[in-house]
Amino acid sequence: MRESLRLIIGERNYLSKFVYINDIMKNGLDIIDEVGDNHMMTSEDTPLRSDAFELSDEEKITEIESHFEKIMHTLGLDLTDDSLKGTPKRVAKMFVNEIFGGLNPEGVPSASTFENKYNYSEMLVEKDITLYSTCEHHFLPIVGKAHIAYFSNGKVIGLSKMNRIVDYYAKRPQVQERLTIQVVKHLQKYLGTQDVACVIDAKHLCVNSRGIRDIQSSTVTSEFGGKFKDPTTRKEFLNYLQMKVGL
Repeated sequence: MRESLRLIIGERNYLSKFVYINDIMKNGLDIIDEVGDNHMMTSEDTPLRSDAFELSDEEKITEIESHFEKIMHTLGLDLTDDSLKGTPKRVAKMFVNEIFGGLNPEGVPSASTFENKYNYSEMLVEKDITLYSTCEHHFLPIVGKAHIAYFSNGKVIGLSKMNRIVDYYAKRPQVQERLTIQVVKHLQKYLGTQDVACVIDAKHLCVNSRGIRDIQSSTVTSEFGGKFKDPTTRKEFLNYLQMKVGL
């Protein structure tokens, strides 16, 4: 099959450049595999169908349980074994209620903001936020840390809310670049300022445990808005990330 494939590669200023690939086969490799192996992002928004929420969570669990049972059967596993017979149900519940719970817009954390009555005008940094996500190309874990900073424009947000926002967007099939952008855009919306930054440093098990099997490498992504586009402000933020707290 030959067709044009348009890949939208987001730049940091939210402009986009378009790459048109006319051959669906490139160097003998299917371009779809190449997108996955190179961890390419095709959209800033999580790709969801218009009917994504027509089924209830319980209905989704039932469907996924059935499909996963077929996968295990195809692999040759004995589903009558005591250790395996409950696995399809466990996986289905985990997908819907836990690791992909961030797909449901009803689960978005309330981003309660407060008036900055103490007139704090310096950078606020929340660093080392634990992050667990799932690579959308291979459905293997992404594990790392997120670091967020912002300047108040009259509003402040509770510290734990930033952790919850990271967790919400992480709990879905993800690409790390998209996750970084989504966290920043969410905070910009609720804080009413462009002065938000996020850096994520994470290990991808689709790189660490398969393919090249490089267990040492990690991936760093960043998104800088407003004042953080200034090199001096950006350097200040990155310097804070090097600080260690001795407790």
